[in-house]
Amino acid sequence: MKIDMLIDGQPVGAKSGKTYERIDPFTGDVATVAAAATAEDVPAIVASAEAGFAEWSKMGPNARRAVLNKAADILEAKTDDFIKLVIAETGATGPWGGFNVHFAASILREAASMTTQIAGEIIPSDKPGTMAMGQRKPHGVCLGIAPWNAPVILGVRAIAMPLACGNAVILKASESCPGTHRLIGDVLAEAGLPKGALTVVTNAPEDAPALVEALIAHDAVKHVNFTGSTGVGRIIGRLAGENLKPVLLELGGKAPLVVLDDADLDGAVNAAVFGSFMNQGQICMSTERIIVDEKIADAFVEKLAERAAKLPHGDPRGQVVLGSLINEAAAIKIEELVADATSKGATLRAGGERAGAVVPAGVLDGVTPEMRIYREESFGPVKSIIRVSGDDEAVRVANDTEYGLSSAVHGSDLKRAMAVADAIKSGICHINGPTVGDEAQMPFGGVKASGHGRFGGRAGIEAFTEQRWVTIEDPHQHYPI
Repeated sequence: MKIDMLIDGQPVGAKSGKTYERIDPFTGDVATVAAAATAEDVPAIVASAEAGFAEWSKMGPNARRAVLNKAADILEAKTDDFIKLVIAETGATGPWGGFNVHFAASILREAASMTTQIAGEIIPSDKPGTMAMGQRKPHGVCLGIAPWNAPVILGVRAIAMPLACGNAVILKASESCPGTHRLIGDVLAEAGLPKGALTVVTNAPEDAPALVEALIAHDAVKHVNFTGSTGVGRIIGRLAGENLKPVLLELGGKAPLVVLDDADLDGAVNAAVFGSFMNQGQICMSTERIIVDEKIADAFVEKLAERAAKLPHGDPRGQVVLGSLINEAAAIKIEELVADATSKGATLRAGGERAGAVVPAGVLDGVTPEMRIYREESFGPVKSIIRVSGDDEAVRVANDTEYGLSSAVHGSDLKRAMAVADAIKSGICHINGPTVGDEAQMPFGGVKASGHGRFGGRAGIEAFTEQRWVTIEDPHQHYPI
């Protein structure tokens, strides 16, 4: 499938004519062939977005709401198209692709509902006869950089609230799913979004650094949002800071799931299975460390290992729970993490040999700080069991990471569980639930190396607008000179 960019509402190739191939990680076949933009394409990209902003920002809130709601309906109508692209480009399963579309539609509808909630305030002024107002205004042209792991959800999240607030958006598609992200552009165009209000840019991996740097540096680009790895997030944050531009970063995670000694074991196992192995563990909120009180650890690990061993894996087009990882390199990394851990005393209680980019669900018992997997974000389907003695040690281990996105605590005594949750340093915590969970209206984001800023609901309005002070004053007021 040939993928062009979306610029000024039209399919456009790279100025150089360059393209690149995205390979299906399971079959090894070419999934899509996409236009490969470089820094020389940036002037045309930004000019299109500036023109789109001029029209879109002047539309009333209910007109913007209608476009976004219509886009949600069209997105759902294209579910089968999205599923095919998600499978071919990322190796994920069909149910994951379908869920992506379902949740992305809810993000669009939530953004649509917020168009009339972009409210200002009257601020008391010390000057007699003066009305002072704080107004919320769109930034202008916003750059959204989306990842591949939840391609429809995170592609839509990068654009929905910025558009609702009246901004124009440049969506820089992931190199791993250019077709999926480009199809989002088609959805918004079909819904009636003005030309240029959404621009979709695709690029080859080797051109990403220079392209992103040129986009962020352009005077017309006023805000950046990025979802991806912490390493790249640090670069994005530095570039935005150098150009004095606000940035929203949603980065990596090493989510702990804490199982207290009074937890409902079956409930905790259910949450651990879902949070650990959904989408092969390739979710920023995926459970990475399962911290279990030693009093109940044997029973918990036995139940978890039994469940994990039964999860079918293989061809994502088949009836499996775990499909392919994003590429074979990711699978090799998991293999290396397991080898390192077992060489240092951990026991592999479930899981085994990889087959290409497919890795079965795995459980590593007895993980300690000396092992790479204790600290590194695995982004795969082999999970660590860390045994602890008591709540204080559980909290210490949960916080023993540079990351702080999601977390979970399982226990029957809710007051006790809440105390543990309060002590965990993360942007999100679920008591008696999985670490993986999102709702479009919630303030989604992390702390520490998991980023800063929040997507969702009113927090999204704050992120994608800037405040302006406006006064209406007495023309006959007294001045001291």
